[in-house]
Amino acid sequence: MKKTFLLLTFLILFVASNSFGQAKQTYEIANLKQILTSHKTVAILPMRVTISYKKFPKNYNAADNAVQEREEGINMQQGMYTYLLRKSNDYFVTFQETQRTNILLKQANIFDKIDAITADSICKILKVDAVIQAGYAYQRTGSEAAAIAKTLVFGFGGSTASGSLTMQINDGKDGNLLWRFYKQMNEGVFSTADEMMQRMMKKVARNFPYEK
Repeated sequence: MKKTFLLLTFLILFVASNSFGQAKQTYEIANLKQILTSHKTVAILPMRVTISYKKFPKNYNAADNAVQEREEGINMQQGMYTYLLRKSNDYFVTFQETQRTNILLKQANIFDKIDAITADSICKILKVDAVIQAGYAYQRTGSEAAAIAKTLVFGFGGSTASGSLTMQINDGKDGNLLWRFYKQMNEGVFSTADEMMQRMMKKVARNFPYEK
């Protein structure tokens, strides 16, 4: 009995340590602080959202899914801007209004081609010192209807999807990667794109390099 208990304890600790080790990763260039001192204005690009399914729902349509990915990417971009704007006194840079960012990207005919353009070229178009690029990939793993029912009965519904957030900052002078953050995420029931972005930014906040 004692051996079984010790074995279970070891397994739990082993799994937990590996889970936490993979849950969050942060990278920053060696002279990050020195480079950031020259930054004044930073743009937030539309997020790259990828939605997949563990089991395809009825009437799944790839075209509709692509539209949803695009819309959520823009909503999360705006959610990040709103979050940073509310806490603007905490940062030593200003963030370009997302509407202006998107208009300039469309005028340059690269709004849907961001992944094919270098970061320094994008910065020149937007006239900013750096860009924040982020991606959120998640897989629907649970039934939303079941999660809603659990929420109404028990007060919580658990997560309906599992995914990962990747966020990075690229310099406007040479396009080099300055900072990168990775975090595993779970999406709960009733989570909108804006709510998800608020949750993400709270997790990023402690590591965000533009804080004073």
